[in-house]
Amino acid sequence: MRRAWFATTYLVTGGATAVASAVAIVALAGALALSFVLVGVALLAPAVRVLEALVDLERRRAERLLVTPITAEPRTSDMTPAARLRAAAGDPATYRSAAWLTVHAIAGVPLAAGVLLLWLIALGGLIVPLMWWAVPVEAPLTFVVPITSWVEALLLPPLLALAALTLLRWAVPAFGVRYALAARAAFAPSSRSRLERRVTELTATRAGALDVHAAELRRIERDLHDGTQARLVAIAIHLGVAQNQRAADPALADQLIDRARTSVEAALTELRAVVRGIYPPILADRGLPGAVHALAADCPVPLTVRVTPLQRLPAALESAAYFVVAEALANIARHSGATGGDLRVEHRAGQLVVNVTDDGVGGAQTSNGTGLTGIRRRVAALDGRVELSSPIGGPTVLRVELPCAS
Repeated sequence: MRRAWFATTYLVTGGATAVASAVAIVALAGALALSFVLVGVALLAPAVRVLEALVDLERRRAERLLVTPITAEPRTSDMTPAARLRAAAGDPATYRSAAWLTVHAIAGVPLAAGVLLLWLIALGGLIVPLMWWAVPVEAPLTFVVPITSWVEALLLPPLLALAALTLLRWAVPAFGVRYALAARAAFAPSSRSRLERRVTELTATRAGALDVHAAELRRIERDLHDGTQARLVAIAIHLGVAQNQRAADPALADQLIDRARTSVEAALTELRAVVRGIYPPILADRGLPGAVHALAADCPVPLTVRVTPLQRLPAALESAAYFVVAEALANIARHSGATGGDLRVEHRAGQLVVNVTDDGVGGAQTSNGTGLTGIRRRVAALDGRVELSSPIGGPTVLRVELPCAS
């Protein structure tokens, strides 16, 4: 009967919101009618705000019954009343919401009354036999139909109660769910709105990806300029001096050549480091699971590592997951003060999910440094999601979801 109770609550409270919807629709209609003589123009903005508040309330009620979130139409809160009215007038969702509230205003009260009547019949059918026993014989008792005998008192009320309980158990939940689904269909964003939101998201993620790419290019350029290029210049100088001193001082020339050879080896090491920063060779050699285990082994904080078996994923996806894990473990080592942590990488429902948890001091925020901001931008470039929970005192939980096809 739990589903019946939830559906009963939804439909019965809908009676109150139906009355409020009726008042709001009448007020909106009145404001529209008066706006032709310019009197109701000032009333339109408050009427639209009340309409939006009722839509939000009905959406939350439907969400509680369906146990699934209902995407809301995006609204800009800092708009002027005139701009808000223009946006509402040009949004098809406004008319769909007003239509639903009109239907709800008509049907909500009868539905609430019908559900309450079923509960009264179900409860009354159980107590009517007792009431018949307590009522004098010459005073007939009416329960839906007049009851004049013990046979009727013991037979009719329980049968009516059984019928009411049957409707409450199966019909009311089914109808309540369909009523909530209809509300969800009315409040869901239109295809145009979803497309506009998607374009906005893609524009933002593209800008973030370009920023990450530009920052990566600057880092590579800085590493080559400050490290490898300086070493190559020094090698050229050593070789030039050695060539000039070959006849006059062969021993000095040999020393300079040895020093140049050492510098070449160091330059090669730095070049490997730069290349490793672009795409870690360990990903090509051992795949993402081996790379994750290698990162965890290098972390000074003890970690519990769980990586589900993975097929080879696209290089961009593996690289993003690798750098997410690397940055998260670096943050744990530097800032968390943790004594232990948990690292999980798994592939499920078309998503590569990375969960990193530590028992540190907490308080991590994406605005406090470039590391978590870089993670968010790198993940957004692949249309992924980042969730961070880090209350003061810990624990800190970082969850990253990357969409993948395999």
